[in-house]
Amino acid sequence: QVQLVESGGGLVRPGGSLRLSCAASGSILSIAIMSWYRQAPGKEREWVGRIGNGGRTYYTDSVKGRFTISRDNAKNTVYLEMNSLTPEDTAVYYCNADGTWWGQGTQVTVSS
Repeated sequence: QVQLVESGGGLVRPGGSLRLSCAASGSILSIAIMSWYRQAPGKEREWVGRIGNGGRTYYTDSVKGRFTISRDNAKNTVYLEMNSLTPEDTAVYYCNADGTWWGQGTQVTVSS
């Protein structure tokens, strides 16, 4: 079983940046895919992007060029770097391991 804890959320102005972290309870070396999702108020949870064990990344179109996912296997942590944030990025952000384990989420609010 893997436990995931997200952190780094908060309130940021439009155009600003945030870096989210997802710390795993154990080694993530055996985890093939680490993903980020988000859920805005009144909307379904949507996939944001993912990173494989080899470091290859994929993103949903709305965040391409603005968001970057990275992983530090030595620290058992995955990151979501978010730049040029807009109010439409406001959501609870979740990390997911291999489509099975979820963190509790961290709130990101983009507002002036």
